[in-house]
Amino acid sequence: MKNWPWYGYLVLAVLIFALAFLFYFKPQGAKLKVMTAERVKVEQEVQNLKQKKRELDKIEADIAAMTAKLKTLEVNIPQRKEIADILRQIQALAYDSRLDVLRFAPGTEINKEFYAEWPIPIQVSGNYHNLGLFFDKLSKFARVFTIENFTVKTLTRQTDLNTVSANWTAKTYFFPENMPAPAGPAKKQPARPKR
Repeated sequence: MKNWPWYGYLVLAVLIFALAFLFYFKPQGAKLKVMTAERVKVEQEVQNLKQKKRELDKIEADIAAMTAKLKTLEVNIPQRKEIADILRQIQALAYDSRLDVLRFAPGTEINKEFYAEWPIPIQVSGNYHNLGLFFDKLSKFARVFTIENFTVKTLTRQTDLNTVSANWTAKTYFFPENMPAPAGPAKKQPARPKR
């Protein structure tokens, strides 16, 4: 080996380098590519999980906001057990407004899909100013009411406190305690095997 020409040493160096490349560096390069691909895949999964976490946080915030809104709306639409108190409060509003209640007859409740409505035909007499005062107080009431079929007539025999007669149907809404669940699609019965 001592007597080799310079290009012999060069060929030996190239051969050693080629063998090292084939048996060491090339497999390491393949491992590096696999590890790099796995790293990219894991980073993408981490980014997807971070995105899903942001979406989950947003959904949780939306649920919290909707829950708070539902609590607020539950004040406006009571449970069935609170209706008697509400009816007494309406009668008290009429008396406080100096109206004579001639008829106050809660009707039959009407069940809807998620709530029930309760019509209450009301007839009062009094003066126009007191009638307006009653509706002003009713509009500030925490519960939801709608007024339908409203009519006002002047009385034939009028006094200072009694000039008009008014009829209307007040509807209040509530959540029934035992409302049946809405009907969903019919479940398909499994087919019986033929014998």
